[in-house]
Amino acid sequence: MSTDAAAPPTILVTGAAGALARRVIQGLSSTARVVGVDTRRQAMLPTGVPSYHLDMKRQGFAEVFRQHTIDAVIHIGRVFTHEQTRLARYNANVLGSRQLLELCCHHEVSQVLVHSTYLVYGARADNPSLIVEGFGGRAEDPAEDLVDAVELERLAEHYAAQAPQLNMTLLRPCNIVGPGVRNTMALLLSRSVVPVLLGHSPVMQFLHVDDMADAMILAFRGKRPGTYNVAPEETVPLQEAFRLSGCRRLPVLAAPAMLPRLVSRALNWGTFFPPHLIPHFRYPVVIDGSLFQRRFQWRPRVSAADIFQGYRLRKWGGA
Repeated sequence: MSTDAAAPPTILVTGAAGALARRVIQGLSSTARVVGVDTRRQAMLPTGVPSYHLDMKRQGFAEVFRQHTIDAVIHIGRVFTHEQTRLARYNANVLGSRQLLELCCHHEVSQVLVHSTYLVYGARADNPSLIVEGFGGRAEDPAEDLVDAVELERLAEHYAAQAPQLNMTLLRPCNIVGPGVRNTMALLLSRSVVPVLLGHSPVMQFLHVDDMADAMILAFRGKRPGTYNVAPEETVPLQEAFRLSGCRRLPVLAAPAMLPRLVSRALNWGTFFPPHLIPHFRYPVVIDGSLFQRRFQWRPRVSAADIFQGYRLRKWGGA
């Protein structure tokens, strides 16, 4: 940890090659020394920003802490379900995150910001209509592909309790979409034809990647530890979102319950219609982001209509 109070902080940002992390790094680099790390590939970052492609579980990662005297960590580096095998994702997302947090404790890092996901709440018919941060639900079937997201949260909660000097902030955003984003929802909105469950169109929340980057920067600068949902109030039925994004919908029978999973596996749709997320195409999961909005004076600037228009224009070659 830096001892010079006048010096700008040194911030380690994981997942540096991703669209969200690149925007966060760009937003912080004028007022802080930023170091980028990614386990997947080398990140092309602004001039003067060190970039490392390495495994967080290996010795080289500890060298980054020693070389740069890290003051704060913004952990965005969760590997998506379609990017690696389940075991590789678990190693990166859970074991790598544990090593990261251990290094934060050892090197007296004074602030940690963790990017999680609203998917940890799980999609069930009996969910409340608006889910607040204290809701005790967790994603069903933890042996499936959401286990790493749930375990990452448990790790963060453990270290927040055992090492309060880390000033841990955990953000659970809704669907982050927009240019460069490669998660499941963003891939779906980018497609010309998308599968939908017949008779189901749950309302969802959509957050532009630029707005999420702003939220993360405000959360870092505000330094108010805790767990926060990050989402707009606006909701849109899923099939309407697809229509507005210029997608043609391909109905899939929703019953029996195993049928959509079987269809996904049989047609190799795991990248954009993964079996573990099919409940989210059946039941709404709407989160209450008002606590974050009040505490950090944040409001999204990009409307859902503008988000969908962007996807539609890119399909037509107009953007």
